[in-house]
Amino acid sequence: MTIKQLVLGALTLVVMTLVGWSLLNSWTKPQIQSQLQLYQTNLLLQAGEWQSPEGDQLGSTRNALIGDNPLKTALSQYQEARQSAQTTLERLNEAGSAPTPILPESELDPELGSPPVRPSPQRQLQQLIAQLDLRSGILQAQLGQTDIALKTWKDLILQSKDQTGLQELPETATTLTGLWSTPPRLLPDAESQLSDHLKGWFRYQALARLYQLQQRQDALSALRAMEQRLAQGSLVRLSIVGTMPAVGGLIGLGLLAGWLVRQLTQQQRSPEDARELSQSPLSSKVVKATWPVPWNGETIWQVMVLWFIAFFGISLILVPLTVALSGLEPTTFGARTQTFVALFSYAGMVMAGLAVLYFCLRPFLPQPRRWFHVSWKGNWFWWGLGGYFAALPLVIAVSLVNQRLLQNQGGGNPLLDVILQSRDSITIAVLFLMVAVLAPFFEETLFRGFLLPSLTRYLPTWGAIAASGLLFAIAHLNLSDILPLTALGMILGFTYLRSRNLLASMLLHSIWNSGSFLGLLILSGGAS
Repeated sequence: MTIKQLVLGALTLVVMTLVGWSLLNSWTKPQIQSQLQLYQTNLLLQAGEWQSPEGDQLGSTRNALIGDNPLKTALSQYQEARQSAQTTLERLNEAGSAPTPILPESELDPELGSPPVRPSPQRQLQQLIAQLDLRSGILQAQLGQTDIALKTWKDLILQSKDQTGLQELPETATTLTGLWSTPPRLLPDAESQLSDHLKGWFRYQALARLYQLQQRQDALSALRAMEQRLAQGSLVRLSIVGTMPAVGGLIGLGLLAGWLVRQLTQQQRSPEDARELSQSPLSSKVVKATWPVPWNGETIWQVMVLWFIAFFGISLILVPLTVALSGLEPTTFGARTQTFVALFSYAGMVMAGLAVLYFCLRPFLPQPRRWFHVSWKGNWFWWGLGGYFAALPLVIAVSLVNQRLLQNQGGGNPLLDVILQSRDSITIAVLFLMVAVLAPFFEETLFRGFLLPSLTRYLPTWGAIAASGLLFAIAHLNLSDILPLTALGMILGFTYLRSRNLLASMLLHSIWNSGSFLGLLILSGGAS
């Protein structure tokens, strides 16, 4: 074994340790899907208040989207989310971690309590549980379960006494308790408490109760009018979020069914046709002939290990050191600052990754034109677009199974929280640049442009697609991402193999990220 191989072996152990630590650490964090479900639930509640004129088309749309009993459904989802968060918190406490205080609500995310910079897992879960209890009580009260609602708020108030740094939530719970008590007790600052510390449907229900008790008909009428405008907007948002993936999924199922029928038909053709089909882009022999791999497994190993080392070095050392030397305090970062730090970090990773590829492959230059092939000619656009539609039903199905298996644990991309709480156009533009341009460009260059064809030297075509897709998913460092992103990575690989053009997989990747990004913006926009 050479010195180079010994060094690569040592670096591999470092990478495996850091990747394993990141994946295990993600297990203590809730999946972003559970948070998104609550965002969608809040939109459903708000849209459910829409009172359409007779014959209005939105009325039938509302009935189809909302269902028969949205309040009961919403309460069930909030209770499930609360139970999941409580189970995870108990697991962390049993592991021996010391309890952490809850942050003041002024530092929480306007929707579910996520601070500008994520606190420890325990603190985050405590914040989430308190917010869920506060809102569950309002749902219980609106369902006529007043005694249960009062108990929910009372328990929240009692539990807050054991936590430091929590003031607004128990005060709001006290205000709500007064509104639904018999007889009611109206606190002097009730209106400001409800306006400042409740959002969306929950705010309007609490304020409506307050104005009714105060017999302020003018304020109640103005509130109802505003609620109707927001309800109509929420209904439109839900229509977009619900119908677009469904339509895309149906198109994707049609494409997959057509491809499957074609494959079955091809198997029954004559020997002459079979010889012609052996020249298909999915033939491993053609892949090897198309991509002559001049380097061996050691070079593949070297590129991937050095990229992971650069990735961790930038994210764990360079960026924190730069922030510290600049005199900035990360706990004070808002969404815009977080976004620019993330842009700096990701741009550094892109440059480092391209440098690793260049220096590791420099001895083999110049490469044949088919390596890292990018051409504006050909049918790459249709491969990318068709690949996106085909990916929708497959990845959604895998995500549903994954969510059940992991029981809503496994973490998620921290940028998703920033997207959900962003209201700033500059922040949104920079985030979109990262997810729709930078990520597809670099990740496709590394995982499809280099890794996938390199693996065909040692693996059959589908083995190379699966292995590159799995490593692509692992590189995102969240357990909840592994199965869905492996499925997406395999579709990206299939698209690249069939199109022979990196633009096709880059387009698919960009459309996928853009669609997810816009969906998050639509859901978060209904939180006001």
